[in-house]
Amino acid sequence: MTTVSTPGAGEPPVEQAVGAGQPGPAATARPGNAGGPGIRRVAIASCIGTTIEFYDFFIYGTAAALVFPTVFFPALGATAGTVASFATFAVAFVARPVGAMLFGHFGDRIGRKKTLVSTLLLMGIATLLIGLLPGAETIGVAAPIILVLLRFVQGFAVGGEWAGATLLTAEYAPPGKRGLYAMFPQLGPAIAFALSSGTFLFTGLALGDTNEAFLSYGWRIPFLFSIVLVAIGLYMRLAIEETPVFRAETEARAAEPEQKRSLPFLDALRHQSKEILLSAGALAIMFAFFYMGTAYLTSYATSTLGFDRPFVLMVGIASSVVFGAAIVLSALYSDRFGRRRVIMVSCAFSVVWALALFPLLDTGSPVAFVVGMMVTLAIFGIAYGPCGALLPEMFHTRYRYTGAGLGYNLAGVLGGAIPPMIAAPLAAAYGGIAIGVMLMVIGLVSLVCTAALVETRDRAL
Repeated sequence: MTTVSTPGAGEPPVEQAVGAGQPGPAATARPGNAGGPGIRRVAIASCIGTTIEFYDFFIYGTAAALVFPTVFFPALGATAGTVASFATFAVAFVARPVGAMLFGHFGDRIGRKKTLVSTLLLMGIATLLIGLLPGAETIGVAAPIILVLLRFVQGFAVGGEWAGATLLTAEYAPPGKRGLYAMFPQLGPAIAFALSSGTFLFTGLALGDTNEAFLSYGWRIPFLFSIVLVAIGLYMRLAIEETPVFRAETEARAAEPEQKRSLPFLDALRHQSKEILLSAGALAIMFAFFYMGTAYLTSYATSTLGFDRPFVLMVGIASSVVFGAAIVLSALYSDRFGRRRVIMVSCAFSVVWALALFPLLDTGSPVAFVVGMMVTLAIFGIAYGPCGALLPEMFHTRYRYTGAGLGYNLAGVLGGAIPPMIAAPLAAAYGGIAIGVMLMVIGLVSLVCTAALVETRDRAL
């Protein structure tokens, strides 16, 4: 037996009791949810969109590890320059919840498609301007200040990107395959990490890996190249239609008296603040592992372990393949075994691996670094695959963009902003094992929060 209660404005959403293996009525009654060319087009467009957004986001992380301490913070020295560089990297995570609230509001009011076009353009412009920004030797202290502002804009755009892209696929997906289709935007970061590492590698090889040329202008090429990708993504996003679920919600909202309508942000906090906080805690270790793996380990390998830049970048490209495979498999298994169970597996692995990672890396072996990077990103991928379906399933349509975006981006603050920023001073004071202990604590918090979540696999949207 399946029961679904649709709340009016200002009323809390009632949990949908959906029998095991039975799709909810909203999943079967909406046009466009039957799969076919429409959903495939949406899935591909979402994947391309998130790839471009996260490419722009990740080339900053690579540059923060390899270039920015020298270009923008030359007076601070190696360790302090690295800390300052990763502090600018962390600024984006502070901006992401702000972007989630603002773009979530418009995404829940005017639609997923229009909002995603805006986030793509904003990200593209900010990334292009970073590529054109003079260094500290040219314009002095203005250079790092402008860099921080542009990084904030990047985070602001990404804050509105992820929820909209996953909602597009999740709301179109046919019953029983929401994990499969919501996987496509989740693949964007894996592809983007390979692209960002690849463009830096190609640039370095083309310049003969001359450090002076790379620091002068070579690092700018990946940032300037992003405008081409933005044009492709814009074309793809303009070609897709708004989701049937959102169109139905818009029609229902239009029939309500004006005084009964309220802000999506306030509705999300009023009715599902518990879900927002639990999802943020559950996904914190996911972000910690990913940004430690993609940003901090790149810096650690070159500055502490002494590996050359091309080797580290090639390991990044290879690790992105493992990362992508983990996303695909975990998303498929989440349709069969449930989102919560798969994410708990990732959290449990993270607690063990956190303590083993840096002792393994500190052996100085290139093989150990390869294994460390690949396993770290694989554990992240196990959690990342199901969350593309989990978060949209947790929130009511009326404020789904806002609620999912807030949960996801608050997790980014907890796991993506703080660990990379404090990792360098922790390692300098206590060694790499201190970073492992920090990651283990975050992993335990995520495990407890995930255990407190309700399984959402069989909910109707």
